[in-house]
Amino acid sequence: MQRRHLLIGGASLFALSGCASAGAVENAVSGAVAALTTADEARIARAVLPATAPRAELLQPWTGPYEGVPPWDKVTAPKMRQAVLEGIELQRADIAAIANNPEAPTFANTMAAMEMAGEPLDRALNVFSVMTSNIGGEQWDALETELSPILSAASDEITFNEKLFQRIKAVADGADATGLNAQQKRLAERSRDAFIRNGAALNANGKAELGRINTELSNAFTRFGQKVVADENTWTVIANEAGLKGLPDSNKAAAAAAARARNLQGWAILNTRSSVDPFLTFADDRALREQVWRKFIMRGDNGDANDTKSTIAQIVALRQQRARLLGFANHAEWRMQDTMAKTPAAAMDLMQRVWAPAKARVAEEVADMKAIAGHDIEPWDYLYYAEKVRKAKYDLDQNELKPYFELHAVRAASFYMAERLYGFVFKRLPQGQVSTFEPDVTTYEVTDKATGKLIGLYYADDFARPGKRSGAWMTTYRSFSKLTGSKPILASNNNNFVKAPDGQPLLISLDDAETLFHEFGHALHYFSSNVTYPSFGNTPRDFVEYPSQVHEHWVLSRPILDGYMKHVETKQPMPQALVDKIEASSTFNQGYATVSYLSSALVDMDLHTQGTPPTDIAAFEKASLDRLGMPREIVMRHRLPQFNHLFTSDAYSAGYYSYLWSEVMDADTWAYFEESGDVFNPDIGGRFKSIILAPGNTTDRGDAYRQFRGRNPDVAALLKVRGFPVS
Repeated sequence: MQRRHLLIGGASLFALSGCASAGAVENAVSGAVAALTTADEARIARAVLPATAPRAELLQPWTGPYEGVPPWDKVTAPKMRQAVLEGIELQRADIAAIANNPEAPTFANTMAAMEMAGEPLDRALNVFSVMTSNIGGEQWDALETELSPILSAASDEITFNEKLFQRIKAVADGADATGLNAQQKRLAERSRDAFIRNGAALNANGKAELGRINTELSNAFTRFGQKVVADENTWTVIANEAGLKGLPDSNKAAAAAAARARNLQGWAILNTRSSVDPFLTFADDRALREQVWRKFIMRGDNGDANDTKSTIAQIVALRQQRARLLGFANHAEWRMQDTMAKTPAAAMDLMQRVWAPAKARVAEEVADMKAIAGHDIEPWDYLYYAEKVRKAKYDLDQNELKPYFELHAVRAASFYMAERLYGFVFKRLPQGQVSTFEPDVTTYEVTDKATGKLIGLYYADDFARPGKRSGAWMTTYRSFSKLTGSKPILASNNNNFVKAPDGQPLLISLDDAETLFHEFGHALHYFSSNVTYPSFGNTPRDFVEYPSQVHEHWVLSRPILDGYMKHVETKQPMPQALVDKIEASSTFNQGYATVSYLSSALVDMDLHTQGTPPTDIAAFEKASLDRLGMPREIVMRHRLPQFNHLFTSDAYSAGYYSYLWSEVMDADTWAYFEESGDVFNPDIGGRFKSIILAPGNTTDRGDAYRQFRGRNPDVAALLKVRGFPVS
């Protein structure tokens, strides 16, 4: 939702309004106001907005079950184009009505009205984002290329509306005088400050220049993402079965199925992490491992039409121009204004504290591997020989684990976790009962166990397909909001597993199982939401990963292992002896895991704190890694030419550190559960839901954590989890 992303990420409150308007009562002398209900605020806000019915089919209110669901069966690119263009016009009319309202600005007629403006466009854009991310293809790429700069300009038009800004500023500046409560004041002040950060206080020339920069950035983000998807829609063909020696049968079957789906002879290793990592871990053929590895790490960096380096150079230059225009030294300082870390220095301090012990651990891991390999370890050797060391040191073979992690069982286990912790019950719906954007998508009804109340609808899109972007992510099609009318929450999780042949189980790795629980944690965050204002459903970037990361820990909890992680053939739960091996090796290979991630985060921050943006991206990446002393045996988890987090939007730019920042809270929270003696402790789970998940960004998230834990998070918990020295 372009508009709300622009304004703030925020929370909820009980509504009070400012002055006499549409039924509000004001004491003209004291400025005190009478309390309004949320329904009153919604009525006042709606009265401000034009009552124009949209014409485009994809702008209409959603119909069908669950108080309306996206009309996937009606979605086409031409219809979407019509909807977005008309939706922008309707939003423009909403904003004009708020800005030009002759009545004095109040919380209800300005802030609440802003929260409700542009609803038809929001609906269309939620569907549009799914079509570009989950379906893709030439027609959606073309439409995204056309509409991205138009949407960017429409967003700037709101920010640069001087009358609108002055109304928001008046509400925020007068918050105390008009008796706004703490949450209303937070919403108004954060909106005012976000407008200023995004150029509302610039003069006419400055706004014109910023508009140009934002439009060019929008175009560049689209180009970058499309080039990476094109490079990921490739594969390495293994002609002879000998090239698959060492691979588990499940991975061989998946590679064969991938080849058949593409009318290829032999086996295909798709150029996505879920296919590449198992090959690098188990395949005995060293030359083929190198071939697969090079193809994967060179996405976007092949000097062809899909090379992204010139696009990156343009993006970082534009970001620096924007930062300077807005009064900041660099892009990182601008981006980090509304985060928990606050400054690049604070983020760097945490990363550097972890970087040194992580590099030291890599040296130990490499020494262990060289003793087995008898030669130097190259990046395409690391996972392979790490697995050999794991087996030698801990008698643990990853192939022993995969039979316990069948996809459907893992998902059922995640539902059990949600029920035990938060009282959410997931019930699978028959195929076709709810429209989906792809036949493979499954849907589940979500209800509250105690009351039977409907919470929402959950969509699971698990499988890779041409055009779909790589990785795993969570999306909401409709979030909870009391102001706009409480309706069932619509959320989805999206993965890129390669389908198993018909009739065979789809076995995934422990890492994939933890990723599934992680993304499900994002969905649980939204299903728990209990906010009044839509903007308050979001949280700061370096907090939002915390509630998702902590859920990874439950994968290996004994109740879940006993109930769900059963061997696909013997049907027996994972024996404790095997769990003990996993736990004994839990800090194994943490050097690799930490350095591969943290190098990406450090290079991100280095790139976005440069006074003069680099023009040679390859040279910068190398120089930055040299400054860090990057171990030669490891490559960044996300090299710059394929770093979607950084270059498909501003969302995680100068912000990839946030996973580590969140992990400090995540590790400390898991320690809290463990120390209680019950990892499903109902009191802690209930407090986590009510304090951390449900309120969104109602209050400062650092304050919320202290309320939950009774103190600040302890970094030592993170170092302990990773097996690093805590001193």
